[in-house]
Amino acid sequence: QVRLVESGGGLVQAGGSLRLSCSASGRTFTTAAMGWFRQAPGKEREFVAAVTWRGKSTPGAVYYADSVKGRFTVSGDTTKSTVSLQMDNLKPEDTALYSCAATTLNYPSGNYYQTSRTYSAWGQGTQVTVSS
Repeated sequence: QVRLVESGGGLVQAGGSLRLSCSASGRTFTTAAMGWFRQAPGKEREFVAAVTWRGKSTPGAVYYADSVKGRFTVSGDTTKSTVSLQMDNLKPEDTALYSCAATTLNYPSGNYYQTSRTYSAWGQGTQVTVSS
């Protein structure tokens, strides 16, 4: 089982930056990919970004939601079992609870890593609030 702990959330003005980190512990050697999702009040959880660690997809492959492309950068360090999300040019609509997730499932296509059903381990989340 993999345990995940996020950090780095906070309050920032529009146009600012934040860096989220997620530390994984436990059976991390089985992790195939890690992702970031967010959920705003009254809305469904949505995919933000993912990075593959091993498996059928190219290790280090990254995937982004259209809404964050060009502003967010996801990266993973398998030696430290961490994944980070650098968020630049933040907008008020980025305000949400951000959670990292891990999956042991191997897929050749990145599309599968963009749905929450793929992931079996979840962190508690860290709040990101962007003021206008």
